[in-house]
Amino acid sequence: MVSQEQRRRQLAREKFLRQQQRRTAARRKARTRNSVIASVLGVVVIGGVALYSTGALKSDKDDKANASADVSASPSASPKAPDPCAKPAAGSVAKLSWKKEPAMSIDTSAKYTMKLATTCGDIDMSLKASAAPHTVNSFDFLAGKGFFDHTKCHRLTTNGIYVLQCGDPTGTGTGGPGYTIPDENLKDASLKGNVYPAGTVAMANTGQKHTGGSQFFLVYQNSQLPPNYAPFGTISESGLTVLKKIAAAGENSGAGDGAPNATVVINKATVTKS
Repeated sequence: MVSQEQRRRQLAREKFLRQQQRRTAARRKARTRNSVIASVLGVVVIGGVALYSTGALKSDKDDKANASADVSASPSASPKAPDPCAKPAAGSVAKLSWKKEPAMSIDTSAKYTMKLATTCGDIDMSLKASAAPHTVNSFDFLAGKGFFDHTKCHRLTTNGIYVLQCGDPTGTGTGGPGYTIPDENLKDASLKGNVYPAGTVAMANTGQKHTGGSQFFLVYQNSQLPPNYAPFGTISESGLTVLKKIAAAGENSGAGDGAPNATVVINKATVTKS
């Protein structure tokens, strides 16, 4: 026969075991819940990184190419200035893609220029064929195929760095020609103190080496950036005037990094050998 004291101890043990089982079950549920939350947060973070990488200067990307300034508060969008640009020419973006970089066809000892006939005015630039042959050859090829025609310049930065980003046929910051080209000319004499001077034309990328495609950025004011973006051209004074007009119209986020308020469309891109 079980004594009253033994019965009391047995009941106490059973109660203790039930409590331990409930606590174990609660901990298991908590771990499962936390794992789910962590997974969701991981997806959100990865998604955020992906979005950032396609923004400045990333194809970017680019994002803002590892150099966007921190914004402690989210300012409200400033009143939209009048559009200083004309309506785009008739036509649509060609849907073109290639599996590999085009064969080298330029003469690296010759001089090349590129003209972007935009809705806001012509942006002329001299290209550095000898210092960045793969890049200039690619642009000569793409321009000859009409790849840039009717494309929007999809990004304007007005805080921290000062660039207009173009060259994406999708207008989203994620498009390209289907191939990538190697980084070139990263030790250009113009890049002093990690500053890309006003008038520089450089390649955007994904943040990784040798991931440039067709997206490029035009610097309208000295910009602090690590020398990770291949400089391959210099903008003319008249071209800088056009860029400053575009910048003066602002961008649509109010935070210094968004789509330009100006209707910036490349009606025609032309590369010329001289």
